[in-house]
Amino acid sequence: MNELLSVTFDGSVLTPDQPLKLERNKRYLITIVPEQVAPVQNAWDLLENFTGTVEAPEDWSAEHDHYLYGTPKRQAENAS
Repeated sequence: MNELLSVTFDGSVLTPDQPLKLERNKRYLITIVPEQVAPVQNAWDLLENFTGTVEAPEDWSAEHDHYLYGTPKRQAENAS
């Protein structure tokens, strides 16, 4: 059984951030890996990182209701 958990070290004791389902008085091996914290970004920077990463039809933004809910395309309504 491998389990990933997050702990905090206060200088002498590792304290888990959530309750553990481990057998009492049993020895366990622990691998210590520093948590990788992403640099703080504002929402616009985060959204910019995703720009152009999703493949979708060219009219996706104008016709999102059609693609999400199956409604008739608005362009088709305007053309008639």
